[in-house]
Parts: sequence; C-alpha cells; structure tokens
Amino acid sequence: MLRILPAQDAGRLLQRRAARMTEAEATVRPILDAVRTRGDKALLEYARHFDQFDRRSVAVPQAELDAAAARLSPAFRKAVQTSARNVRAYAQLQLPQAKKAKPAPGLELSQIVRPLDSVAAYIPAGRYPLPSTVIMTVVPAAVAGVPNIMVCSPRAVDGIFGTASLLKATRVFQMGGAHSIAAFAYGTRTVPKADRIVGPGNIYVAAAKKLLAGEVGIDFVAGPTEILIIASEANPAWLAADLLAQAEHDTDASAILLTTPRTLAEAVAAEVEKQLETLPTAPTARVAINRNSAVILVDNDQQAVELSNRFAPEHLSIHDARLLPGIRHAGSVFVGPYSTEAAGDYASGPNHVLPTSGAARLRGGLSAADYVKVISVQKLTRQALTALTPAVTTLARAEGLEAHARSAEIRQTQPAKVGQASRPAAGLQAGPAKEPNA
Repeated sequence: MLRILPAQDAGRLLQRRAARMTEAEATVRPILDAVRTRGDKALLEYARHFDQFDRRSVAVPQAELDAAAARLSPAFRKAVQTSARNVRAYAQLQLPQAKKAKPAPGLELSQIVRPLDSVAAYIPAGRYPLPSTVIMTVVPAAVAGVPNIMVCSPRAVDGIFGTASLLKATRVFQMGGAHSIAAFAYGTRTVPKADRIVGPGNIYVAAAKKLLAGEVGIDFVAGPTEILIIASEANPAWLAADLLAQAEHDTDASAILLTTPRTLAEAVAAEVEKQLETLPTAPTARVAINRNSAVILVDNDQQAVELSNRFAPEHLSIHDARLLPGIRHAGSVFVGPYSTEAAGDYASGPNHVLPTSGAARLRGGLSAADYVKVISVQKLTRQALTALTPAVTTLARAEGLEAHARSAEIRQTQPAKVGQASRPAAGLQAGPAKEPNA
C-alpha cells in the first residue's frame, strides 16, 4: 500500500538508500582489468558467461541490422520517426553555437564547436529492452556531427537493432554489462575506443562507468529511476498512473507525490491499489510502491518546492506552471496535467537519459552538448598584447612564473620574424643598448 506521510517524516524517504555501489565496484574491477589486458578474448569470455552469447564476434553485421529493421511493424517505424523528429529538434536547440566577441581593440575572442570523434551508447535489454534509448542517444550524436556512433546491447532484439539501423548508427555490438563498458573505454581489436560512453544500465554498468571515468568520458553514473509529483488538484487516477509508470521500471524505483489535501492523498493511494490489480508489471511495481514510494502531505506549495529541490528528482511533474520559477534542481520538468512523464520517455523531444540520485543538483539530462567540445580561440594584435602586457607580467611574476612574463615582453622588443626591423611598442620603454662584448 502506498504510504501517506507528514512532511516532517519525509526526510528518511528523500534520502536515497545507498546503492550497492561499493560491492558492484569490487565485482567489476577484475572484469575491467581483464578486458584491458586481454581484449577481445576476455570480452568474449564474459559475454558468453553473462549474456549467453554464442557467436564468434560481438560485431553485428549490417545485413542483420537491416533485416531487423525490415521486421519492424509500420506502427513501430512511424513511432520511431515521430520520436526522432522531436528529439532531433530539441537536440538542435541544445547544441552550442560558434560565437565571437571583441572586448578591446585588436583582441578577438571566439569559440568553435567540434564533435567528438567517437561515442558509444549503452542500450539495456534485460527485463525491458529499450529501443527508445537508441533514439535518445543516437539522434543527438548525429545532430552534433559525431562521425562514429556506436551502439551496444546484450541481446539481439529487433526493436533495438532495427532502430539502430533506421537511425544509421555507424556500428552495433551485441554485448552488455561491465565488459562492454571496458571494451569501449580501452578499445579492442573488434571494438573501437570511444571518446564518451552514454546511456543507462544496471548497477554493474554504472560501477564500470564510475571506475573508468577519466579513461573515457561518461554522461553520469545513474542510479534507480525516480519521479516526484507536486499536485493539489488533479484526477487521482492520472496521478496513480504516473506513479506506477515509474514504479514498474525497477523494484528500486521511487515514486513520490507531494500534495496538500489528505483527501487527494487517500484517493491516489486507493487508485494505485486498484490499478495494480490489472497491471502486467505489478510484481515489480508493487515492490517499488511499498518500499520506496509515498504520498507526502505538505502545508503549501512553497514547502513542496523546497522538498523537491532537496530531493533533486530525475523527473519532476508540476501541475501548476506558476511553481516553475522556484524549481532549481531537476533532471527534467513536466508542466501541466497533460505532460505525462511517459511522453518524455518516448516522444516529446527532451532526452530521457537523466541524472538520478541527486545528480540533478549538478547537471541536466543527456544533451547534444555532451557530444561536442567547445574550444576557445583568441587572436591578439600587437596593440592588444601591448595593452595586456602589464596585467600579464604582473600576475605572472606574482605567481613566480618569470618565463610567462618574458614571453609577453619579448614581443615588444623583438620582431616577429628574424631579419625584420624592430621598434619598441608604443607605451613601452626599450631597454638600454648593450655594448658589444659587454
């Protein structure tokens, strides 16, 4: 049964249970080392052990991907097209742009945007294969201009392989778990090294990404999925459906409603029980509802927003748009009663790969910006360098870095090319001429 708690008892619920990350790290560390040192041989061993893999190579031939795409129903293909169109439009909105500025005469500053060379998307295929995650990870990479977009998944699922084909992923590999993360991080004879690995996974995938961050770029270390809803006037059946949509993901999922009237809280709790009776995923959802979820009674909307910001939820649903200015921490926000979180999971456009476990305090969801580098560019004329030299030399010498100071000063007294006449820059005194043999 969905608990109903007063706000003062919410603290324990809002403090996520520590994930079994330390244990998972200990489990995956030898796997990472084995793939690093033995490459494809270790990769195949672990794939056969954990994924029941029975092929000679983890690389999936293009013909097999195209065949999977051909088996997709017209309705599925149309759904992929609809989702990809909106994800593409939102990714284009997110992409950083080249810019220029001239803050002083002769000082030209700019930024250029360059895609990563190679990215890898991890696509879960365990209890629930997620072809939607192929869309959410591949489309932004394509918008960013990444030339090598790789996908991996532990099982051959038409929805995943076919979607990868439709979206023109560069290469697809049938592999999963920590060993696949290691393969992309280090590179093997079969699997190219990736610059960044993105996408959700189980705790062992998360542990591998955490341990390899620095060796390879990652999006973030994901924990159990979560939703927080703030609503005081709503259809209880709608709210219950949204709570269950999150709870069915995993027994560790969390679904929380913040509301003021107890009557709504009780109606939602009753509706959750009613909907569980016919929900195919009830065995999973019920555990998440009983263990990690609740309705929390708050005094007012301000208290609800404060609790939400403390929790920094992966998904935040607010039925009143007037609350949005107060929201500081959330992975993705769904505004209004018709903005169900399921729309964001599949087709509305913003990415569904989102920070969990409070990481929304630090960043938002996966973005086209995660697939590019923003490189600073600066161009100074002699006039601009002359104007900056006093500041450069003063700060350099304050830090004890004399060569830094001299690298600016030498350009005021010596020509840019050997044999070119030199004259002191305006505003700087030339040093006294030295006597020959002095």
